[in-house]
Amino acid sequence: MTSIRVALAQTNSTVGDLDGNAATVLRVASAAAAEGADLIAFGEMVLTGYPIEDLAVRGSFQRSAAARLSALAGELVSAGAGDAVVVLGALGTAADGRPTNTAVVLHQGRLVTHYTKHHLPNYGVFDEFRIFASGNDPVVVDVAGKRVGLAICEDIWRDGGTVEQLTDEGLDLLLVINGSPYERGKAPLRVRLAAQRAREVGAPVAYVNLIGGQDDLVFDGGSFVVDVDGELLASSPTFVEHLAVLDVSAPGQTAVRDSSFARRADDTEQMYDAVVLGLRDYASKNGFRSVVLGLSGGIDSALVAAIAADAVGPANVVGVSMPSVYSSSHSRSDALDTAERIGLDYRVQEIAPMVSAFQGELDLSGTAEENLQARMRGVILMALSNAEGHLVLATGNKSELAVGYSTIYGDAVGGYAPLKDVSKTRVWELARFRNARALDRGEVEPIPENSITKPPSAELRPGQRDDQSLPDYELLDNVLDAYVENALGREDLLASGFDEETVETVVRLVDRAEWKRRQYPIGPKVTAMAFGRDRRLPITNAFSESEPD
Repeated sequence: MTSIRVALAQTNSTVGDLDGNAATVLRVASAAAAEGADLIAFGEMVLTGYPIEDLAVRGSFQRSAAARLSALAGELVSAGAGDAVVVLGALGTAADGRPTNTAVVLHQGRLVTHYTKHHLPNYGVFDEFRIFASGNDPVVVDVAGKRVGLAICEDIWRDGGTVEQLTDEGLDLLLVINGSPYERGKAPLRVRLAAQRAREVGAPVAYVNLIGGQDDLVFDGGSFVVDVDGELLASSPTFVEHLAVLDVSAPGQTAVRDSSFARRADDTEQMYDAVVLGLRDYASKNGFRSVVLGLSGGIDSALVAAIAADAVGPANVVGVSMPSVYSSSHSRSDALDTAERIGLDYRVQEIAPMVSAFQGELDLSGTAEENLQARMRGVILMALSNAEGHLVLATGNKSELAVGYSTIYGDAVGGYAPLKDVSKTRVWELARFRNARALDRGEVEPIPENSITKPPSAELRPGQRDDQSLPDYELLDNVLDAYVENALGREDLLASGFDEETVETVVRLVDRAEWKRRQYPIGPKVTAMAFGRDRRLPITNAFSESEPD
């Protein structure tokens, strides 16, 4: 039995950049053709970028996308990929004129056929049911004498439809093109699901996924091939562009080429790489070359500084220490230590004179006085952004965001929040991981040990500590995980063993902070339940701010 040589091309697209995305397809397809690929597969809507949301319904964009696809078919021939069957995600049009999420099949300079996505998700981050028309018909393509069935992402997550229609088609391969966003722990689920579908259709499943950040989503790649017996035959690395080339013949006889079986990173490493890629692409795709953040000497800002340096390079990170009269000596020294370890552009701007000027006019006290300090810092960061063109990074984490432990227009200011979906306990995990990675590479640990181990404090009043206003972070995160991630109510929380005082405190803080969360900067979704995208509460009438960060 002869085989077909399959190339799985996980690439990074930008929504709306038809020419740039087409250039990536051409570059990678040319490389795959040079490897003798019979079938070259790209991700879901790779030509338009994904998710394109309401851009899909704009007539001018539909026409531009169709014209670019037509030109791409001929350009593939010129690039040396004309003999290969190329399958890629694109924007199509249904008979009634509605847009479709489509897998197009290109060969010898022409569009041979296309497959329209059957199941259109309408939950969480997805809104496809409202935007697209769905397909109904299965598509099987002949590739070097082999029968290859097509599916798009959600089509294999639901029973019926595509998979059921293909079970009696005598497939040699089921190809699934995907735009599946990263979530912590999601990768093994994909492999198990693909193995189930492989058994059902009686053929290996080739799963190719996008990579890259798009707004608050991060696509992690991790493309793979699984055999009918559930064996993982090949896999691509995560969070990087990659071309895997392999020979597929009878079930159980797939030969892997070019060391395309990647090491599978653990959950912490993947989460770190996700937030780095999310920031890198958000900055670059929005035209920013540099970022600026406040360096307090604490764990959150130190971790964000390390993430930023990995994302855009240390020379393009501006870290600003903004001490007040309440700032401790270790906050100043730890901020400097972080900057020196990372090698970023470090600056110091005292805020006391600015606070005094406002106090001379307003004579604030209590929380209002504390928040004034945070807002002065926000003004400084935004001023530097305006003057020098940096993207401002908010350094708050998911735990603080959940309970409103931040100052709106203060430490909540910014254009992007790398830790928005990272709980405080996982902040410590990521910091430890990043330092361990540095040691493995023979580099200096970027995050000072003192920033990791010292008690968290906003330092907006004498002797302030976070645990004076909040439960211990480990306890807090456990309650938040139950209440936010698993949607348990008060009675369920109490039945789970949490004490009544803690439950009432956390639930009250979370519920009343929704108005703040809706104004928080965008950040990468890295869990199954992210604020903004996945979980929304009614805005209550409790408009008072909780303790500031």
